[in-house]
Amino acid sequence: MRFVLSLLACVFMLSAAQAGEVILYSSNNQESIDLVVAGFQAAHPGTSVSVVRDGTGALMKRLRAEKAAPRADVFWSGGFATLGANQDLFAPYRTPAASSMSPGMVGPDSLWLGTNVHVMVFMVNTDALGALPAPARWADLFDTKYKGKIAITDPAKSSSAYAQIYGVKVTFGEDGLKKLAANVVQTSSTGATYEGVAKGEFPIGITMEYAAQQYVAGGQKNIRLVYPADGTFLSPEGMIVVKGAPHMAEARLLYDYLASAPAQERLAAKTFRRPARLDVPLSAVGLPAMSEIKVVPTDDVKAATVLKEVIDGWAVSVGR
Repeated sequence: MRFVLSLLACVFMLSAAQAGEVILYSSNNQESIDLVVAGFQAAHPGTSVSVVRDGTGALMKRLRAEKAAPRADVFWSGGFATLGANQDLFAPYRTPAASSMSPGMVGPDSLWLGTNVHVMVFMVNTDALGALPAPARWADLFDTKYKGKIAITDPAKSSSAYAQIYGVKVTFGEDGLKKLAANVVQTSSTGATYEGVAKGEFPIGITMEYAAQQYVAGGQKNIRLVYPADGTFLSPEGMIVVKGAPHMAEARLLYDYLASAPAQERLAAKTFRRPARLDVPLSAVGLPAMSEIKVVPTDDVKAATVLKEVIDGWAVSVGR
């Protein structure tokens, strides 16, 4: 009997030693998170994933508040400018998949890695727009006829929204940014922007390509994606390992999985996210090739250094 009990105790201890946990902070939508968690746990059945979901800005504040005693292992989905402004919170890690990434996807000192690239678009609900013409370029959004008809997310809470306003500031100057601010309705989350357009609450939303494309692919015929003719902005989405992560080995496993071809293929096919990897095709996703999109280059390093200044100035312009 003692032998059986000892054997059971050994089995229990071995199972406990093999079991693992990883805590993921993410501002991505639930569908994307669920896809990643399911794929990761299928590849690593002994490791569980706990998820804390909130906006990028809120999660960065949380990571900073927890800096002395980190609770998270991995953060997934911040723009490079936001990551650059918070890099003291991250642990360097170079995944073996780094060599398969598009140029510019590996952060300085391997502090972050791009997982996909967001293209900024105008999401238009043609029913809600009524007789107004759909805007074709950023400069169109400055016209007072669109006042109150354009939704944009608060850039203090969304790294993609920061990429949008920073791009406008770089391209059109402070005057252009103020004209845009005068016309927009600011939402509290990225989801509130694109979901609001889909429901007809707003005729136009400044958002990410993948978020709008999901409604087009789902058959919502009154939704259009407009790629601005005067050029649009890219916002690579990155992930990091938290400095002092409580489950460092498991954190690196999840990081490796997010950088893998299977994960990025699955996300592209199901959620229309443009992969950061060079070896994942987009042919079956229904998105235009990057060569067909006019892109205005922006400097993520510069964007990181002026992040607070730009966001504070924007808050004054929108009257927050």
